[in-house]
Amino acid sequence: MIIASNLKTNLTRIQTSAYLMDLENFLDEMHSNQEILVFPAQSSLNLHSGQVHQGAQNAYPAKNGAFTGEIGSEQLEEFGINTILIGHSERRHIFSEPQALLVEKFNYYKNLGFKIVFCIGEPLKVREEGEDVMMKYLELQYEGIDTSYENLIIAYEPVWAIGTGLTPTLKDISKIHLALKEKSSAPLLYGGSVKVDTAKDILACEGVDGVLVGSGALAVENFCSMIQFAQDI
Repeated sequence: MIIASNLKTNLTRIQTSAYLMDLENFLDEMHSNQEILVFPAQSSLNLHSGQVHQGAQNAYPAKNGAFTGEIGSEQLEEFGINTILIGHSERRHIFSEPQALLVEKFNYYKNLGFKIVFCIGEPLKVREEGEDVMMKYLELQYEGIDTSYENLIIAYEPVWAIGTGLTPTLKDISKIHLALKEKSSAPLLYGGSVKVDTAKDILACEGVDGVLVGSGALAVENFCSMIQFAQDI
């Protein structure tokens, strides 16, 4: 399975280094065969080697240039990073990144051979309009994306569940994951208020290939517990 933590705008560089060190020690002790991804805050990126794949939460689709406040592939290369998160709901809804820009990012980093975790999800208003409307909304987020890309991972995150403590039922999680798997053979993660006390049941859902965890993974011991759950399945 793929167990990923998105640290968002949390943890300093020193704290992130300690997080990664504790995580590596845990993986060594348990002889994990899970795929582990960690996405630190941009200012907390650093060189790292080990079982954990360090990724970028965001980057501009350019090597470098006049893009104030952004980082490009040249900066990621300095840290040996070849994994990136694209299309997270906070990038879509807080920073108003349109599908065209996400596609541009996808194509740029695909051409560099990056592992891409591409996020999709629906707000509560869309979900309340029914399954057909919800699926059409999600399908639009696939437009322009090469769903057969060999280094693609898709993360389904119901927007209304992120940071709220709310989650769909386990039955609903399985149902939507199985429907989305008809659109791409890429591994499919679930995200959206995954916590240490819900992760085990979510990981056991049919169609779920792993989880993308936000605040629930800020404490490394909780993230390690989720990895152990995956290892035990």
